[in-house]
Amino acid sequence: MATRVSLPVIVVFSRIPRLGVGKRRLARTVGDRAAWRLSRIMLSGLLREMRRLRGVVRHLAVTPDHHARLAAPGFIRTGQGRGDLGARMLRVFRRHPRRPVIIIGSDIPGITAADLRSALRRLRGAQAVFGPATDGGYWLIGLAGRRPAAPFRDVRWSSPHALADTLRNFPRHRVALLRPLTDLDDADSFGVHARPAASRAIRQAPARRIS
Repeated sequence: MATRVSLPVIVVFSRIPRLGVGKRRLARTVGDRAAWRLSRIMLSGLLREMRRLRGVVRHLAVTPDHHARLAAPGFIRTGQGRGDLGARMLRVFRRHPRRPVIIIGSDIPGITAADLRSALRRLRGAQAVFGPATDGGYWLIGLAGRRPAAPFRDVRWSSPHALADTLRNFPRHRVALLRPLTDLDDADSFGVHARPAASRAIRQAPARRIS
C-alpha cells in the first residue's frame, strides 16, 4: 500500500480572488465584481473536482503568500513565494524530487477529475505531461522522477510561445499531451465558454467562502 510520502502530489496554483485585483482584461468588459465572482467560482469548482480524487496529496499554492491560511479543507495550503511563474513552479517540483508532481492553474473552467486522472495515468509511461491551452500556454504540467535540470529556461510566460518554449527544455524526455482547454481570462473566451445562464449567475451570485 502506498504511503502518504510516496503518493502523487497535485498542486493548484492560484491567485486568491480579490475585488479589483487580477483578471484585468476580463474586468474591462464585464466589470470588476463579475470578474471577481468568476474567479471565485472557477477556483471553488476546481477544488471540488480535486476532492473527488483518491490516492493523491492535494496542495493549494496561493499568491499573495499571506492568504495561505484561507479555508480549503482537504488541501495543504502554502504560499507560492517569489519569482516568475517558472521559478515558483520549479520550487514545487524540487520540494518533491522522487514522486510524480502535477501543477494546474485555476483559470480553466473545464478541468475535471477525469482530466487529472488521465494526467496521472500518462505519467506512468511518460516523464512529463502537459495540458495545452488554446492560447499557446498550458493549464497543466506534470513531471515524474526524471526531470530536466532547468525545465523553464527561457520560457516567454504569458505569450503564445510558453508551451513551445517549455517543450524545448525536454529534448530527451517522453512527453504526453492532454486535451487542449481554454484559459478564461478575457472577453472573447468568456463569451465562448460562459453560457448566458452562467453569465447571469456570475453577476448575481452572492460572495461565497472559497472551500
